[in-house]
Amino acid sequence: MSTHVLHPGPGARRHVTLDEHLPLDHRLSKVYRTGAGLMGLVLLAFGILGLIDKIGFFDTRGDTVAGLSTNGALSVLSICVGLLLFVGMVIGGNFASTLNMTLGILFILSGFVNLALLDTGFNFLAFRIQNVLFSFVVGVLLMCFGMYGRVSGSLPHDNPYWQARHSQTHTN
Repeated sequence: MSTHVLHPGPGARRHVTLDEHLPLDHRLSKVYRTGAGLMGLVLLAFGILGLIDKIGFFDTRGDTVAGLSTNGALSVLSICVGLLLFVGMVIGGNFASTLNMTLGILFILSGFVNLALLDTGFNFLAFRIQNVLFSFVVGVLLMCFGMYGRVSGSLPHDNPYWQARHSQTHTN
């Protein structure tokens, strides 16, 4: 095992990005993979059940699957996002973490957008308030899975992200 300095010099400032400093086999990768896999499974199941029901693609009648309103478009979108999360689970590491965080933010934004579109003619995904709440919950869970071990006020000193943020006082 080689030793190296994580950062240039004691006075140099370095921009730390979220896609650096995590070895591919790091134990945090299990958290990122598990989160992506679980959320992907839920979305995939919801999407498949929606397609099995043979609901119209842009039907806004409010047919329900697993307690959530759906239509063909939302089912296909759920399957695509679920498969994307499975890809993140297979790749793991920083990719899975960043994917979880990104999709988590998009789910929360989707919740707000669709909340504004409830009971309007622009509600093409047949959202109801249950779907909005589901989007918020999935978004927060994905963000938690993605940020786990990366964002905290008390990361352990052996955490690669802690080491990157405290480069002036810590070398490896």
